[in-house]
Amino acid sequence: MAAVTALLTVLTALTGCARSVDMGEPGGKAPERVRPHGSDARRPSPPPAPPEREDLHRRWGLTAPLAPAPARPSRPLFRSPADADLPPVVDHVPTRDKVVFLTYDDGAERDPRFIDMVRELRLPVSMFLTDSVVGPGYAHFARLRSVGATLQNHTLDHAALRGLPYAGQRAEICGQQDKLKSRFGLRPRLFRPPYGTYDTTTLRAAAHCGITAIVLWRVSMGPTDLAYTHGTHRLRPGDIIAVDPDESLGPTLRERTTRLLRRVQEQGLTVGRLEDYL
Repeated sequence: MAAVTALLTVLTALTGCARSVDMGEPGGKAPERVRPHGSDARRPSPPPAPPEREDLHRRWGLTAPLAPAPARPSRPLFRSPADADLPPVVDHVPTRDKVVFLTYDDGAERDPRFIDMVRELRLPVSMFLTDSVVGPGYAHFARLRSVGATLQNHTLDHAALRGLPYAGQRAEICGQQDKLKSRFGLRPRLFRPPYGTYDTTTLRAAAHCGITAIVLWRVSMGPTDLAYTHGTHRLRPGDIIAVDPDESLGPTLRERTTRLLRRVQEQGLTVGRLEDYL
Protein backbone atom coordinates (compact mmCIF):
# COMPACT_ATOMS: atom_id res chain seq x y z
CA MET A 1 0.00 0.00 0.00
CA ALA A 2 2.83 2.32 0.86
CA ALA A 3 4.40 1.64 -2.54
CA VAL A 4 1.15 2.51 -4.32
CA THR A 5 0.86 5.77 -2.38
CA ALA A 6 4.43 6.76 -3.29
CA LEU A 7 3.76 6.03 -6.98
CA LEU A 8 0.63 8.22 -6.94
CA THR A 9 2.59 11.06 -5.34
CA VAL A 10 5.23 10.94 -8.11
CA LEU A 11 2.60 10.91 -10.88
CA THR A 12 0.81 13.90 -9.32
CA ALA A 13 4.05 15.93 -9.24
CA LEU A 14 4.80 15.18 -12.89
CA THR A 15 1.28 16.10 -13.96
CA GLY A 16 1.56 19.40 -12.12
CA CYS A 17 4.80 20.28 -13.91
CA ALA A 18 3.22 19.57 -17.28
CA ARG A 19 0.24 21.74 -16.42
CA SER A 20 2.48 24.63 -15.39
CA VAL A 21 4.20 24.49 -18.74
CA ASP A 22 1.32 23.81 -21.09
CA MET A 23 -1.60 25.51 -19.43
CA GLY A 24 0.03 28.61 -18.02
CA GLU A 25 -1.41 30.52 -15.13
CA PRO A 26 -4.79 29.73 -13.63
CA GLY A 27 -7.58 31.08 -15.73
CA GLY A 28 -6.02 29.92 -19.02
CA LYS A 29 -3.66 32.92 -19.56
CA ALA A 30 -0.79 31.92 -21.77
CA PRO A 31 2.64 32.37 -20.24
CA GLU A 32 4.55 35.44 -21.28
CA ARG A 33 7.47 34.67 -23.54
CA VAL A 34 10.73 36.21 -22.39
CA ARG A 35 12.41 38.18 -25.22
CA PRO A 36 16.15 37.68 -25.57
CA HIS A 37 18.33 40.50 -24.31
CA GLY A 38 19.15 43.05 -27.05
CA SER A 39 16.15 42.20 -29.28
CA ASP A 40 14.69 44.77 -31.68
CA ALA A 41 11.85 45.52 -29.28
CA ARG A 42 14.28 46.85 -26.70
CA ARG A 43 16.35 48.99 -29.11
CA PRO A 44 15.78 52.77 -29.24
CA SER A 45 14.07 54.18 -32.29
CA PRO A 46 16.54 55.02 -35.08
CA PRO A 47 17.29 58.74 -35.60
CA PRO A 48 15.40 60.47 -38.42
CA ALA A 49 17.04 60.11 -41.79
CA PRO A 50 19.01 63.16 -42.96
CA PRO A 51 17.63 65.12 -45.91
CA GLU A 52 18.28 63.55 -49.28
CA ARG A 53 21.29 65.17 -50.96
CA GLU A 54 19.01 66.08 -53.87
CA ASP A 55 17.00 68.27 -51.48
CA LEU A 56 19.88 70.03 -49.76
CA HIS A 57 19.96 72.84 -52.30
CA ARG A 58 16.63 74.14 -50.96
CA ARG A 59 18.18 74.65 -47.54
CA TRP A 60 20.54 77.17 -49.15
CA GLY A 61 18.00 79.05 -51.23
CA LEU A 62 18.47 77.31 -54.58
CA THR A 63 15.58 76.02 -56.65
CA ALA A 64 17.61 73.20 -58.22
CA PRO A 65 20.79 71.29 -57.38
CA LEU A 66 24.05 72.48 -58.87
CA ALA A 67 25.07 70.53 -61.94
CA PRO A 68 28.23 68.47 -61.39
CA ALA A 69 31.45 69.78 -62.85
CA PRO A 70 33.15 67.62 -65.51
CA ALA A 71 34.98 64.63 -64.05
CA ARG A 72 37.87 65.30 -66.44
CA PRO A 73 38.47 69.04 -66.72
CA SER A 74 39.39 70.50 -70.09
CA ARG A 75 42.70 72.04 -69.08
CA PRO A 76 43.87 75.05 -71.09
CA LEU A 77 47.25 75.44 -72.70
CA PHE A 78 48.57 78.84 -71.66
CA ARG A 79 50.90 80.63 -73.99
CA SER A 80 54.35 80.99 -72.50
CA PRO A 81 55.11 84.56 -71.42
CA ALA A 82 58.13 86.37 -72.78
CA ASP A 83 59.96 85.13 -69.69
CA ALA A 84 58.90 81.50 -69.38
CA ASP A 85 60.08 81.45 -65.75
CA LEU A 86 57.35 83.90 -64.71
CA PRO A 87 53.86 82.67 -63.74
CA PRO A 88 50.93 83.62 -65.99
CA VAL A 89 48.37 86.21 -64.85
CA VAL A 90 44.79 85.00 -65.35
CA ASP A 91 41.33 86.42 -64.73
CA HIS A 92 39.59 83.92 -67.02
CA VAL A 93 40.41 80.32 -67.89
CA PRO A 94 40.06 79.42 -71.58
CA THR A 95 38.04 76.20 -71.35
CA ARG A 96 35.16 74.55 -73.17
CA ASP A 97 33.69 73.32 -69.88
CA LYS A 98 30.60 75.17 -68.67
CA VAL A 99 32.14 76.11 -65.34
CA VAL A 100 33.01 79.25 -63.41
CA PHE A 101 35.25 79.53 -60.37
CA LEU A 102 34.38 80.98 -56.94
CA THR A 103 37.14 82.75 -55.03
CA TYR A 104 37.11 84.53 -51.66
CA ASP A 105 39.72 86.93 -50.31
CA ASP A 106 41.28 87.97 -46.99
CA GLY A 107 39.54 85.71 -44.45
CA ALA A 108 37.80 88.29 -42.26
CA GLU A 109 34.29 86.81 -42.47
CA ARG A 110 34.21 83.49 -40.62
CA ASP A 111 30.63 82.26 -40.53
CA PRO A 112 30.44 78.61 -39.37
CA ARG A 113 27.27 78.15 -41.43
CA PHE A 114 29.30 78.87 -44.55
CA ILE A 115 31.24 75.69 -43.77
CA ASP A 116 27.94 73.79 -43.78
CA MET A 117 27.03 75.38 -47.10
CA VAL A 118 30.32 74.37 -48.72
CA ARG A 119 29.98 70.82 -47.40
CA GLU A 120 26.34 70.22 -48.29
CA LEU A 121 26.50 71.81 -51.74
CA ARG A 122 29.99 70.40 -52.35
CA LEU A 123 31.18 73.83 -53.43
CA PRO A 124 34.77 73.81 -54.72
CA VAL A 125 35.72 77.27 -53.42
CA SER A 126 39.21 78.81 -53.31
CA MET A 127 40.10 80.93 -50.27
CA PHE A 128 42.95 83.48 -50.70
CA LEU A 129 44.12 84.21 -47.17
CA THR A 130 45.94 87.18 -45.63
CA ASP A 131 47.68 86.39 -42.36
CA SER A 132 47.08 89.76 -40.69
CA VAL A 133 43.36 89.52 -41.50
CA VAL A 134 42.83 85.89 -40.54
CA GLY A 135 44.64 86.45 -37.22
CA PRO A 136 43.52 83.78 -34.75
CA GLY A 137 40.91 82.39 -37.15
CA TYR A 138 42.96 79.75 -38.94
CA ALA A 139 40.97 76.95 -37.28
CA HIS A 140 37.91 78.10 -39.25
CA PHE A 141 39.81 77.63 -42.51
CA ALA A 142 41.10 74.25 -41.39
CA ARG A 143 37.45 73.19 -41.11
CA LEU A 144 36.68 74.71 -44.52
CA ARG A 145 39.60 72.82 -46.00
CA SER A 146 38.30 69.58 -44.44
CA VAL A 147 35.02 69.96 -46.38
CA GLY A 148 36.67 70.65 -49.74
CA ALA A 149 37.79 74.29 -49.88
CA THR A 150 41.32 75.04 -51.03
CA LEU A 151 43.59 77.60 -49.38
CA GLN A 152 45.78 79.98 -51.39
CA ASN A 153 48.09 82.97 -50.84
CA HIS A 154 46.99 86.62 -50.47
CA THR A 155 50.14 88.00 -48.71
CA LEU A 156 51.02 88.49 -45.07
CA ASP A 157 49.72 92.02 -44.56
CA HIS A 158 47.56 92.90 -47.57
CA ALA A 159 50.00 95.52 -48.83
CA ALA A 160 49.64 96.93 -52.34
CA LEU A 161 52.65 95.32 -54.02
CA ARG A 162 53.10 97.30 -57.22
CA GLY A 163 56.12 99.58 -56.92
CA LEU A 164 57.54 97.90 -53.81
CA PRO A 165 61.14 96.64 -53.98
CA TYR A 166 61.77 93.00 -54.74
CA ALA A 167 62.77 92.15 -51.17
CA GLY A 168 59.55 93.60 -49.76
CA GLN A 169 57.32 91.80 -52.27
CA ARG A 170 59.13 88.52 -51.73
CA ALA A 171 58.73 88.88 -47.94
CA GLU A 172 54.97 89.41 -48.32
CA ILE A 173 54.47 86.42 -50.62
CA CYS A 174 57.01 83.96 -49.25
CA GLY A 175 56.09 84.92 -45.69
CA GLN A 176 52.49 83.82 -46.25
CA GLN A 177 53.71 80.66 -47.97
CA ASP A 178 55.63 79.86 -44.79
CA LYS A 179 52.61 80.65 -42.59
CA LEU A 180 50.33 78.34 -44.55
CA LYS A 181 53.01 75.65 -44.58
CA SER A 182 53.32 75.79 -40.79
CA ARG A 183 49.53 75.86 -40.27
CA PHE A 184 48.38 73.33 -42.84
CA GLY A 185 51.45 71.61 -44.24
CA LEU A 186 50.92 73.09 -47.71
CA ARG A 187 52.61 75.65 -49.94
CA PRO A 188 50.00 77.16 -52.27
CA ARG A 189 50.53 77.29 -56.03
CA LEU A 190 48.15 80.21 -56.62
CA PHE A 191 48.54 83.82 -55.52
CA ARG A 192 46.25 86.84 -55.65
CA PRO A 193 47.90 90.24 -55.16
CA PRO A 194 45.92 92.60 -52.90
CA TYR A 195 43.67 94.99 -54.84
CA GLY A 196 44.66 93.16 -58.02
CA THR A 197 47.74 95.35 -58.48
CA TYR A 198 51.12 93.92 -59.47
CA ASP A 199 54.18 94.52 -61.62
CA THR A 200 56.99 92.44 -63.10
CA THR A 201 58.71 92.45 -59.73
CA THR A 202 55.59 90.79 -58.27
CA LEU A 203 55.84 88.02 -60.85
CA ARG A 204 59.52 87.48 -60.13
CA ALA A 205 58.93 87.36 -56.37
CA ALA A 206 55.96 85.03 -56.74
CA ALA A 207 57.97 82.64 -58.92
CA HIS A 208 60.75 82.62 -56.32
CA CYS A 209 58.15 81.65 -53.67
CA GLY A 210 56.83 78.70 -55.69
CA ILE A 211 53.73 80.33 -57.19
CA THR A 212 52.64 78.95 -60.57
CA ALA A 213 49.81 81.40 -61.43
CA ILE A 214 48.71 84.91 -60.47
CA VAL A 215 44.92 84.83 -60.09
CA LEU A 216 42.85 87.98 -60.71
CA TRP A 217 39.14 88.06 -61.62
CA ARG A 218 36.92 89.08 -64.50
CA VAL A 219 33.76 89.17 -62.39
CA SER A 220 33.08 90.23 -58.81
CA MET A 221 30.02 89.59 -56.65
CA GLY A 222 29.08 92.62 -54.57
CA PRO A 223 26.25 93.06 -52.06
CA THR A 224 23.52 92.66 -54.66
CA ASP A 225 24.82 91.85 -58.13
CA LEU A 226 27.71 91.05 -60.41
CA ALA A 227 30.26 93.57 -61.73
CA TYR A 228 32.57 92.98 -64.68
CA THR A 229 36.12 94.29 -65.09
CA HIS A 230 36.02 94.01 -68.91
CA GLY A 231 34.30 92.20 -71.73
CA THR A 232 30.70 91.13 -72.01
CA HIS A 233 28.46 91.72 -69.01
CA ARG A 234 27.47 88.12 -68.80
CA LEU A 235 29.06 85.10 -67.20
CA ARG A 236 31.14 83.03 -69.57
CA PRO A 237 32.64 79.55 -69.15
CA GLY A 238 35.99 79.88 -67.41
CA ASP A 239 35.23 83.14 -65.58
CA ILE A 240 37.02 83.64 -62.27
CA ILE A 241 34.64 85.33 -59.81
CA ALA A 242 35.76 87.20 -56.70
CA VAL A 243 33.14 87.32 -53.96
CA ASP A 244 33.70 90.71 -52.35
CA PRO A 245 34.78 90.35 -48.72
CA ASP A 246 33.77 92.06 -45.51
CA GLU A 247 30.34 93.40 -46.42
CA SER A 248 29.62 93.81 -42.70
CA LEU A 249 26.62 96.08 -43.29
CA GLY A 250 25.24 94.14 -46.24
CA PRO A 251 24.24 90.57 -46.98
CA THR A 252 26.18 87.79 -45.31
CA LEU A 253 28.73 85.69 -47.13
CA ARG A 254 26.15 82.92 -47.45
CA GLU A 255 23.55 85.28 -48.88
CA ARG A 256 25.96 86.70 -51.44
CA THR A 257 27.03 83.18 -52.40
CA THR A 258 23.41 82.10 -52.85
CA ARG A 259 22.69 85.08 -55.13
CA LEU A 260 25.79 84.27 -57.14
CA LEU A 261 24.88 80.59 -57.49
CA ARG A 262 21.43 81.53 -58.75
CA ARG A 263 23.02 83.69 -61.46
CA VAL A 264 25.40 80.87 -62.35
CA GLN A 265 22.51 78.45 -62.76
CA GLU A 266 20.38 80.94 -64.72
CA GLN A 267 23.14 81.12 -67.32
CA GLY A 268 23.48 77.36 -67.69
CA LEU A 269 26.77 77.07 -65.80
CA THR A 270 28.07 75.34 -62.69
CA VAL A 271 31.03 75.70 -60.32
CA GLY A 272 34.39 74.06 -61.02
CA ARG A 273 37.52 73.73 -58.93
CA LEU A 274 39.98 76.39 -60.01
CA GLU A 275 42.97 74.31 -59.02
CA ASP A 276 41.92 71.60 -61.49
CA TYR A 277 42.30 74.08 -64.36
CA LEU A 278 45.51 75.94 -63.43
